[in-house]
Amino acid sequence: MTSSPASTPSTPQPSVSLSADEARRIALRAQGFLGAPDRRGGVRGVLRHLGAVQLDTISVLARSHELIPYARLGAVGRDTVEKAYWSENHAFEYWSHAACILPIEEWPHFAFRRRVKRAHGYRWHKMKDREGSCALVLDRLKADGPLTSTELGGAKNGGPWWDWSETKIAVEWLLDTGDVVCSQRRGWKRVYDLAERVVPDALLHDDLDDHECLRRLVALAGRSLGVGTRADIADYHRLKGEQFDAVVADSGLVPVTVEGWAKPAWADPAALAEAPAGRHRTTLLSPFDSLVWDRPRTERIFGFTHKLEAYVPKPQRIHGYFAMPLLAGGRLQGRVDPGREGTTLVARQLSLTTPKAAPAMARALWEAAEWVGCDAVRVERASSPAEAAAVTAELAAL
Repeated sequence: MTSSPASTPSTPQPSVSLSADEARRIALRAQGFLGAPDRRGGVRGVLRHLGAVQLDTISVLARSHELIPYARLGAVGRDTVEKAYWSENHAFEYWSHAACILPIEEWPHFAFRRRVKRAHGYRWHKMKDREGSCALVLDRLKADGPLTSTELGGAKNGGPWWDWSETKIAVEWLLDTGDVVCSQRRGWKRVYDLAERVVPDALLHDDLDDHECLRRLVALAGRSLGVGTRADIADYHRLKGEQFDAVVADSGLVPVTVEGWAKPAWADPAALAEAPAGRHRTTLLSPFDSLVWDRPRTERIFGFTHKLEAYVPKPQRIHGYFAMPLLAGGRLQGRVDPGREGTTLVARQLSLTTPKAAPAMARALWEAAEWVGCDAVRVERASSPAEAAAVTAELAAL
């Protein structure tokens, strides 16, 4: 990490230069993969540290929001994970990078997005009687809540999944605008409640103007990434580039240059204060993990091209339905598409970036198997017979 004289405040130029390796290590530490894990903070600590945990319907080993703390903390009980997210009103679900679990203290900073939703007037569906339908939902929640959309009167009209009922449209609109909060998931269904019952009084307001909301989210994203380009940081909470531009000067982030990065970058000053050090995690990552959810950033930092193939026709898949990258030694060293057959974890498709990654892949597979209650691991297919044999041999030695 090298420094040069700072430029004038009116035209700030980077005064810190990072090597590509330094940027990679800063990113790993910021995401909780370098150094001792914060076991005292537990799952809630991971959520606060990351600022957002993405939700997704796909469940292979486990759902993605369960895989996030597992990757950082190890074998946390899955019931413990759910309880940490959804008990005592510590978190809420809202639109961030996608549908995400967010720390409840960030509620005021999404006021800008709630205002945008209100101004738009609807999301995708329009209600036949918005005032009446919303009033019915609010009355039911006030009397009987918290409730799922099914309990409120039905989520669909009986057609395709997008053929929502008037009740479902109303409660999702109220979620968008902040009158209703998703307080938990039950059987993967959103459970809705009145915002006044979920959000603490001190946080239940939309008093912050757009500038302050955006400034906070840019600062949070910079902290969670450690270092990133304009696109990296804006994408973390799905902000627009011009929104980033409007607040970055007030965010506290430091302009930096990174070796090999074509675009300007910014870093969290705390990330620059001390060189990253400590033990690297060896683990399998959800494709929706915030370390790798931004594919261009992943390729830039790790030289690793990754694509979620769940929505690719099966004959066209290369790495498998839910290929999970292998993180080992601070690098992405392979990927595996896992499945389960009874109490056996099956590596349906496996590949390594180097033969030296076989022990790490075997260890990551075995730890994941134990976490989900499996007692055996089998390699079904690999990019080469040599890779399959190497990982199988390492598994046998564990």
